[in-house]
Amino acid sequence: MRSLPRIMVAPNGARLQKSDHPALPITEAEMVACAKACFAAGAGGLHAHLRDPNGGHLLDAAAYQRLVARLKETVPQMAVQITTEAVGQYGPDVQMEIALISGADMVSVSIREILRAGQPAAAAFFRTCQQAGIAVQHILYDLEDCRVLVEALDPASLAAPDLQLLFVLGRYTAGGASSPAELDPFVDWMKAHRLTPDWAVCAFGAAETDCLCRAVARGGKCRVGFENALVLSDGRIARDNAEKVSDLAARLAESAA
Repeated sequence: MRSLPRIMVAPNGARLQKSDHPALPITEAEMVACAKACFAAGAGGLHAHLRDPNGGHLLDAAAYQRLVARLKETVPQMAVQITTEAVGQYGPDVQMEIALISGADMVSVSIREILRAGQPAAAAFFRTCQQAGIAVQHILYDLEDCRVLVEALDPASLAAPDLQLLFVLGRYTAGGASSPAELDPFVDWMKAHRLTPDWAVCAFGAAETDCLCRAVARGGKCRVGFENALVLSDGRIARDNAEKVSDLAARLAESAA
């Protein structure tokens, strides 16, 4: 399985539009150009969301296959992770199918969404991904999601060091800004269950960079980008996703010095 990169850029998400920021990548060409710039700025991976011609959220295997192929050609050293996020539009059958046939070897999956298919179907899906060499990063929004994950995975999978997790700090809502302290219960949960996964954090709002620096200090990794916040660590609106990546890389370097 491919490990999570130290910095993964999430350049667009499912909800924002050009009206929110003119540099938000929407088209395939914009995503490829964004990936190239972000890789040069220090991102080792890209978390990809597709958009339809109207800018809406899209799960489409053929479109993912085209994007993944172009990214592998343009930035072959960059890890590519696709989203299976439902955004209220897709059921778990579609999400699982997309994950398996998109051509990507990394996918992110919300445990609460995929379990709508039922425990047996979800367990079979995770086994199939493992057999196919597809790394599944489980999205966990709170400790209830963590509890559900423990019940959903077999003990060997839960204890495996290549188990990939994403802890989400804050929310999509207007008042859902994050704070670094939100990470502590997740870290405590991992310690309580003696888990040593490959884990990362994403964080909404102005405290995004502070949250990500806290994650690295605690042994985790980062997902940064316009999907979660448009601002830099000093509060200014970022010029583009590449500037957000370089800003985070600089803050991490300062912390390590």
